[in-house]
Amino acid sequence: MRRTFIWLLTAFFVAGALPCTAQTDSVFRYSSLIPGDFTYFNVDNLDNVYLVNSNNQLKKINNNGDSAGVFNDVRKYGKLYSIDVTNPLKLLLYYRNFSTIVVLDRFLNIRNVINLRRQNIFNVKAIATSYDNNIWLFDEGDAKLKKIDDNGEVLTETVDCRLLFDTVPSPEQIIDQDGFVNLYDPEKGFFIFDIYGSLKSKTAFLHWKNVEVINKNLYGFSDSLLYQYLPGTLQTKEYTLPSFFNNAIQVKAANNKLYLLNDKGVQQFLIKQAGSK
Repeated sequence: MRRTFIWLLTAFFVAGALPCTAQTDSVFRYSSLIPGDFTYFNVDNLDNVYLVNSNNQLKKINNNGDSAGVFNDVRKYGKLYSIDVTNPLKLLLYYRNFSTIVVLDRFLNIRNVINLRRQNIFNVKAIATSYDNNIWLFDEGDAKLKKIDDNGEVLTETVDCRLLFDTVPSPEQIIDQDGFVNLYDPEKGFFIFDIYGSLKSKTAFLHWKNVEVINKNLYGFSDSLLYQYLPGTLQTKEYTLPSFFNNAIQVKAANNKLYLLNDKGVQQFLIKQAGSK
């Protein structure tokens, strides 16, 4: 996915990232639509699309467009808050209202359930798969970034972030990439730790959406702009997005494709790679 996101950025650079029809057509080509009333989706590195509808049902669509699994057990766990598909063989479903992580296999069968409250963890917004296939989370109760195993046992944790910052971050995304763990709070910015839990840097880029980290560059979207920043520099780049990004609920670049969630469903566009004809 991250390699494809770089191709997306390269395509923007080549086309000038201007919202004019000729340039947009040269970069993106409409491919397909998965119709439905969806509230959230994600895409893994095998081209499987995971869709959450307005009834909180999770459905998996394979790369042929066929249904490959459904997860309906919503009454027990409540509203699904997020899905991590970093490892297609081990999906992490997070039910924030019940402080519960449900781990599914590739067929959407339950492998195990982690009740964070049993570990005295009650206030978590974001979880993510770690580099060693464990789970990162930020516990706002004691202001610590923690790594837990499949049993919910805490393996490592940072110092209390209240000793480091005037206000405690409330990250909505956690991204483990390139040897760093990136926490993003739209109201406070990025908090970047190494994989051992030491704080490396903090950057105050606010109100970004659909954040990605690629080759240590930070990327994010607004309604009309793509942002790029390399930590350690003073340079931030902005690129105007094509008009079809307008009113997108969610944006995802994966496997030479761009996915947009809007009121029609999930639209798929093929991305023309730089140098191709």
